[in-house]
Amino acid sequence: MKNVIVGQSGGPTAVINSSLLGVFKTAKDRGADSVYGMVHGIKGLLDRDIVDLSQRFKNDLDNDLLKRTPSSFLGSCRYKLPDLEGNEAVYEKIFNILTELEIYAFFYIGGNDSMDTIKKLTDYGAKIKSPIRFMGVPKTIDNDLAVTDHTPGFGSAAKYIAATTKEIIRDGLVYDYPVVSIIEVMGRNAGWLTAATALAKGEDCEGVDAIYLPEVVFEPDKFLDKVGGLLKEGRSVVIAASEGIKVKDGRYVCELSDHVDYVDAFGHKQLAGTARYLAGEVAKKFGVKTRAIELSSLQRCASHIQSRVDVTEAYNVGGAAVKAAFEGHNGEVITLKRISDDPYMCITEPADVHFIANVEKKVPAEWITEDGTYVTNELIHYIYPLIQAEITPLWVNGLPRHIRLQVGPRHN
Repeated sequence: MKNVIVGQSGGPTAVINSSLLGVFKTAKDRGADSVYGMVHGIKGLLDRDIVDLSQRFKNDLDNDLLKRTPSSFLGSCRYKLPDLEGNEAVYEKIFNILTELEIYAFFYIGGNDSMDTIKKLTDYGAKIKSPIRFMGVPKTIDNDLAVTDHTPGFGSAAKYIAATTKEIIRDGLVYDYPVVSIIEVMGRNAGWLTAATALAKGEDCEGVDAIYLPEVVFEPDKFLDKVGGLLKEGRSVVIAASEGIKVKDGRYVCELSDHVDYVDAFGHKQLAGTARYLAGEVAKKFGVKTRAIELSSLQRCASHIQSRVDVTEAYNVGGAAVKAAFEGHNGEVITLKRISDDPYMCITEPADVHFIANVEKKVPAEWITEDGTYVTNELIHYIYPLIQAEITPLWVNGLPRHIRLQVGPRHN
């Protein structure tokens, strides 16, 4: 018997459910008897909150809706498995549940922290000589996973950010007096998403005036000097800033005015307020109208503007993970390897999870301009292929139709 189990973890994306579908369909096509889903990731598994996905995805309409439904169908978690030493009881419980379900392969769709889970389960499995295979399926809008060229979820988020930036620029230029708009984009330590605002510039759009990434130390005085110089041109200004930009002493800019209290299980502070702080400083110094625009969760799950490339690749990495597990692979993550830019082509390759878990991929210094306030054409050309084409939502009563997990029998 070859039963498999799949879970979703970390922040949601517009295409994470395409990866879930890729796992489900490929597993069934390869002869899996049951495909189970962990409700709320590894925490749901520990709580024995498990569903049989064969009872949820019964026809092509369900499959089409799943691809077009944002966020995590199975629910997510930010549960950090303890270090193996001294905490074997947690791992024994997990492996006992997997054994009871006769699990052949375990798939986890997520980002850096989720790959840490795969690494720890792989290591414990090796210690007890378990036959269960553990495979990571990459997902993160932050695009900060190591080894892979990019991550599913990033392309759709970048497409939304670039399109929204163009609209913000058009809005700001309508007035006969200057307005300074600060767009706050997600990105704790890596500026890939903020860099996507550069895609707004073209023959029909002036583009943003400056881009501030967390890879570069933020200098408030130089920032105000930059804004002052732009305002002297007598026009509106649009600036993109990552939520994770820091000043020289290591503090996040958002901490300069607001104390950040919430910290998740992986030690990540909740970041918000960067745009508000910068807009306030601009208004105080120059006496102009300002806008602080936080894209916040809107940029993560905008399924009405999915990138078709992103949807396809998200599905492919899910399927490739199943294929690899059924061929004997274990303790690996499926990565995307770009083999051509024109035409754009990417293939999937498995890579050892130990080279990926807990490693952040940041924007290379050579892809940031020397003054640290913009990105180079190389970075723009890197992102462009990932936002191409669209998948049309299924519209019902003027709104996109989604599929959701119905409350029903649980395997607990």
